[in-house]
Amino acid sequence: MSDSAPTEDGLPVLCAAVAAYDLDVARALIESGADPDLALPDGTTPLIRAVEAGSPAMVAAVLGRDPGLRLPASVRESLLGRARQWHERGAEAELRRRTGASGPVRAEVVEDEYDNVTQLSLAGHTVRAGHLAILTGLEWTFRILTPVDELVARAVSAGDPDDVTWTAARWVLGERRSRQTWSAVTAYRHDPDPLHRRFVVDVLRWYVFSQGSRRNSYDKEAAELLTAWVAEGEDDPEVLAAVLDVLSDTEHGELEAVGLGHVDHPAAVVRARVPSLLLDGGAAAGPAARVALLALARDEDSTVRAQAGWCLAVAHDGSAEVSAALVALLRDPDPQVRAFVAEYAAPCPDRTPAVTDALADLVHEGELNARLNAVHGLLLRDDPRTDEAIESLGTLTVPRVSEHDHRVSAIWTWRWERNPSNP
Repeated sequence: MSDSAPTEDGLPVLCAAVAAYDLDVARALIESGADPDLALPDGTTPLIRAVEAGSPAMVAAVLGRDPGLRLPASVRESLLGRARQWHERGAEAELRRRTGASGPVRAEVVEDEYDNVTQLSLAGHTVRAGHLAILTGLEWTFRILTPVDELVARAVSAGDPDDVTWTAARWVLGERRSRQTWSAVTAYRHDPDPLHRRFVVDVLRWYVFSQGSRRNSYDKEAAELLTAWVAEGEDDPEVLAAVLDVLSDTEHGELEAVGLGHVDHPAAVVRARVPSLLLDGGAAAGPAARVALLALARDEDSTVRAQAGWCLAVAHDGSAEVSAALVALLRDPDPQVRAFVAEYAAPCPDRTPAVTDALADLVHEGELNARLNAVHGLLLRDDPRTDEAIESLGTLTVPRVSEHDHRVSAIWTWRWERNPSNP
């Protein structure tokens, strides 16, 4: 793809991609040599336009290679200043100032690649209000160590863990693996505001998921801190659920004990995090954990039942009680529970007629995902109903299904093995 041919307004194609928030085109243009620093007639550059457009994902796409080294200090300061100005003035106010329009602004929350951002439209012009996230990302890119307190304040000002500003602050703090940063961030777990505590959990999640070198890894410290957090007590159910969720991805030796201690928690969002704590690398659960999982499989909350179901399926101990629990969940009154549990019951080692029949009953569920799970389960069991079940799915081609779906691949393989000339 070439950026040499200008658009109708005489600007590079890269500018059109920025204005349209077309990340794929912008990335392709940058990879093929488009210049993000090209001086435009109005004194801007494609990179400046990306910053002002307010999409953190677009800025990352257009930033180019080695921006900290490539861009002169004056340009770096200009980019930071523009992002700061848009944030401090407010995206809506700045949009009105630049357009001179006084009509109503249409605001909607849109996805900025992975996270949410508010998009504002007025008089044919559109901006996204992600300038604080852009400022946060640029500061880190240019090796400016923004104070931890400031980054935490930025995150919680968004009020939403899915917001681009929250995510940007979390990412920067997750990358800053100094002992000083760790201490400053984790101190907020005692903050009276649950949103501050929730942000700490998200930073710890980043530490656990994106492991650094042995020298700056905090896996053990994170697991110990999360365990202590639970032991000391967390009043907010959403925060506690997040703590348990991250803890379940560590290798702490007390996971089962922590899980058993929350089986009867009054908040469903907390109980839903218990099943993953009761597993040990997919091995069969211990006696106490098994009893707890069977009880959670009968929980009044559908999400709790579904979570218990996948654990029972992946850690099936071959007992009749677990098989009966899976059958009940595959026939749960909630279709989302049936579909979710079927995904894990399909490949589980249980080959009893009761589980197989329960999967067969889902073949004609209205939702394609549940039907694929059911057919996959029959196929893996080489059940005589498999051929008819596959035919009932209809044509399995993109975009109706993903070409990377393992269930679809298994169906294609099954067909080819039985009829190579007409898969």
